[in-house]
Amino acid sequence: MIRIVIAEDQQMLLGAMGALLDLEEDMEVVGKAKNGEEALELVREHQPDICITDIEMPIKNGIDVAEALKNSSCKVLILTTFARSGYFERARKAEVGGYLLKDSPSEELAASIRMIINGRRIYAPELMDVAYEEVNPLTDREKQVLQLIADGKNTKEIASNLYLTNGTVRNYISIILDKLDVSNRIEAIKRSQEKGWFK
Repeated sequence: MIRIVIAEDQQMLLGAMGALLDLEEDMEVVGKAKNGEEALELVREHQPDICITDIEMPIKNGIDVAEALKNSSCKVLILTTFARSGYFERARKAEVGGYLLKDSPSEELAASIRMIINGRRIYAPELMDVAYEEVNPLTDREKQVLQLIADGKNTKEIASNLYLTNGTVRNYISIILDKLDVSNRIEAIKRSQEKGWFK
């Protein structure tokens, strides 16, 4: 019996998916979570074979869940609406068993679960194009600066956090805006979120 935990913040979809998978003779849904944190608790509690998770959820997102379960016996299948290069890149690094889009046919889901349990990796074909589209142009230091901007820090606070001068931080911000082809900090955050580059 394949034991499954599902994480999905849309209640109707969570219920429908659970009911659908429970109809499969070799599958049992042992837990349903509304966010990533609940999903990790349920995985610890029930020790399922696989966790099916959406990406954009409150508290912890699906990529956080995949990263937390990377070295565990529980495989991860991401099921999402978003075919974004940044998400897919992080999901691959977290060694997920699969990454499917929600508009895939429902019978594909059960078949994919069985293949993942047997050690295969399953990626939606649309993601192959996305994977080669764009990589994040920012360096690690620029990503740190942008993350601190997103956390609401001003130039002085960022400088203090990263042990840089205010001038150096201003230079980094100007490079970030240039690389992302945006005109201000808010647009930079938005562009990174749209691309799925934010942790």
